Amino acid sequence: MRRGRLEAFSDGVLAIVITIMVLEMKVPEGGDWAALGALWPVFLSYVLSFVYVGIYWNNHHHLIAAVDRVNASIMWANLHLLFWLTLVPFVTGWMGENEFAATPTTLYGVVLIMAAFSYFILQGRILASHPSDSALRHAFGRDLKGKLSLVLNVVGIVAAQFAPMVAFGIYGLVAIIWIIPDRRIERALREAGHHE
Repeated sequence: MRRGRLEAFSDGVLAIVITIMVLEMKVPEGGDWAALGALWPVFLSYVLSFVYVGIYWNNHHHLIAAVDRVNASIMWANLHLLFWLTLVPFVTGWMGENEFAATPTTLYGVVLIMAAFSYFILQGRILASHPSDSALRHAFGRDLKGKLSLVLNVVGIVAAQFAPMVAFGIYGLVAIIWIIPDRRIERALREAGHHE
């Protein structure tokens, strides 16, 4: 399989994820600002999840650019990532509709960690398809952002038990850390003279 097909499929799934999230936002029953204001937890949850899906879409594009040929392990690792990302609308809706109650906010964090873990697996499968001395492998040597976000998400999950809004803030902080795409892949591909 060529990488373009894998990327197109993934783009389609992520577009559906975003569509489902926005369709889950119910129209207010009243026609005034107060009715709209009552939806702030749902809207805030949607904004954070939209940012997360956008981050995964952006970084996924950069990661897949490093693939010359898609093998079975990359396909399954990619599906594993998409599985967790397709759960984002469910946990987003549950957390927003219940105004950041402890259990939904905890589960939201669990889905975030599992999506990050599955992305790490996909990254590993792609790296495994490159020689051990490749520029790409060297570029991924230290992953401070990845390690920091894992720690922060674990802290967020623990915090959700006692202070769900603090947990939500921590999840937001992780998103801010990842707003700027992972440039290591671009640099490594440039060094290796790789062209899309």
